[in-house]
This record gives sequence, C-alpha cells and structure tokens, in this order.
Amino acid sequence: MDLDVSSLNSVLNEVDARLRAETGPARMWPTGFSALDDVLSGGLRGGNLILLTGAQGLGKTTLAVQMARNAARSGRQVLYFCYEHDAQSILERVLALEIGEQNDPQAANLVRVRQAFEGVDNGLGGLAERMAYVRGAIPALERIMDYSDRLHVHNSSGNTTSLTVITNAVEQVWRQTGEAPMVVIDYLQKVKVDGGSDVEDERVTVVVEQLKDLSLDAKVPVLSIVAADKEGLETGKRLRAQHLRGSTALAYEADVLLVLAHKYDVIARHHLVFDAGQAERYKDWAVISVEKNRNGRDGVDLEFRKRFDQSRYEEDGQRVAEKLIDERMFVE
Repeated sequence: MDLDVSSLNSVLNEVDARLRAETGPARMWPTGFSALDDVLSGGLRGGNLILLTGAQGLGKTTLAVQMARNAARSGRQVLYFCYEHDAQSILERVLALEIGEQNDPQAANLVRVRQAFEGVDNGLGGLAERMAYVRGAIPALERIMDYSDRLHVHNSSGNTTSLTVITNAVEQVWRQTGEAPMVVIDYLQKVKVDGGSDVEDERVTVVVEQLKDLSLDAKVPVLSIVAADKEGLETGKRLRAQHLRGSTALAYEADVLLVLAHKYDVIARHHLVFDAGQAERYKDWAVISVEKNRNGRDGVDLEFRKRFDQSRYEEDGQRVAEKLIDERMFVE
C-alpha cells in the first residue's frame, strides 16, 4: 500500500528533477502586474489557492481574465471556468484588452468589439471581414494567436459544473498539453456540490477545501473569485477577509487573499475634503489589497488605473501613497 510519506532526500531529488525539466521560475505563474508580482515573490505559486474578492461591478472578472491571459502569454497553460459568461465573451474581453494595450486613442473599445462579434455593426461577411474595420483588431488578433492554444475556457454552469467536472477538465488539458494548467474559477459560490447540503456555508467549505486539494495535487495555482456578504459591501466600510460569503474556511484555506476596491471608496476622508482637485482622479483607480500572503508580504495596498472600456487594468501600478480607511488587516 502506498503511503503519503516522503523522506527529505526524495523531496530533494524531486525538486532537482523538476528544476532541470522546467524553464523559467519553478512553479510560478506571473500575473503580469509587476508591482503585484513583486509582493507575491514572482507571481501566483503552484500549490496555492488564491482568492479574489470585491464589490459587484468592480472588475473582478476583468482582472482574472487579464491575469489568465498574461499567464498564457508567458508560456503557461491556463484553464478558465466561467460560470458568468460564455467563451465568446472571454474572447471579446481578451481582444479588447489587446487592442487597448496598443495605446491608440482612436482604437476600438469593448463595445465596438462586441458589435462586430454579434453582427450588429452594420458590416458584412464573417469575422475576418468585420475585424478589418475594427481599428486595432488585426494586430491584436495576431498577438492572441501566439498564446490562444494555451488559454482554455470551460463554459460552466451552476447546475452541472461540479468539483468532479473541474478535476476532469484539468486532467484533460494536462493530458492534451503535457502540462497541468493554472485554474481560474469565476466564481466559487457557483461551483456545484454533488449531493451537497442546502446550507451555503457547508457547500462553500467543501468547495474551498477541494480547490485547495486540487492546487496541491496538480501543483498549480487555483485563482478563484469569491463573493462578499452584505456587511462587507456597506458604504464607508473596507471589505475584509471576514466578509467573504459562505464560510470562515475561505479566509483560512486561502494562501493569498486579494481584495479589490474603488480607490475613491476607501480613501481617507481628509484627502477628499482638503484635496478636492484630486478627488475625481481617485475614481479612475482601483486598489488591490494583498490582505493575506503565506509566501511573503501582506498588508500591502497597490493601485492600478482602470480601463474598463478596454476590459483591462493598466499593469504599471504602484503602492498607494494616501491613507486609506480601516487599516486593520487579516491576521491568521
């Protein structure tokens, strides 16, 4: 009978073999956001469960898709389980952000891209013909082709896509590509639990524990969007680990917890009162708080400019210089 016991000597040999076989930093998937990757010691780490939360409409899916695309572009396999959108919607978002990164003020935005995909742009012909009239689309599509075979999208459903389905899909991509993929779940509370309890806390506990097991077994990062409860979404409050909806297991099982907020909503009041000229500028920025990080620093607040019309964040962010409300962070 096999036992889950390893001597340190066997672990050393396994690490040595893996390092010799891998290219680039071992077991790391870069987010592409340099300031965030620096805090996370290089990016998202294999064997880790990373939770991303924030208020509705704040761009959690935008951020998750951008991280998935960046990981795929770096040469890694990624499997995105999308309970909220279909695969075409993800492609539209990726195309819009690729167009946006060309920094052409006249380039098409996400709305224009969707019009072409849905055939309501008054154009003729198929996708290729319509893309010719979408400014910036052709070079953007050429860039997407460089990594499109590494970014996989699963059309997920809360009625059918269970943990078993997720595991089987991961194994399928693993077999087909020879590499275990980074997993993105959008979002955790939607994952079906076969024969699960009617109590949300109990269902969420099962899901988060099994997603953590998946990250360890496949040695990949599992990035999951998590909904917040009503208390955490109240105006004037800072969303924290205790506000994750469904189970206290979320805060304790997570290796990394990222909290998104509109900068305007979490900036200390005196900045708004005595620096009125800057107040409007704050609305253009989002804050990503690294509230928990088992691999390094936490309690770090980073800011990134929102470009939601292009379905992206600007990746060149920095530490937040201003004081934010409610500085208390999660302590394990």
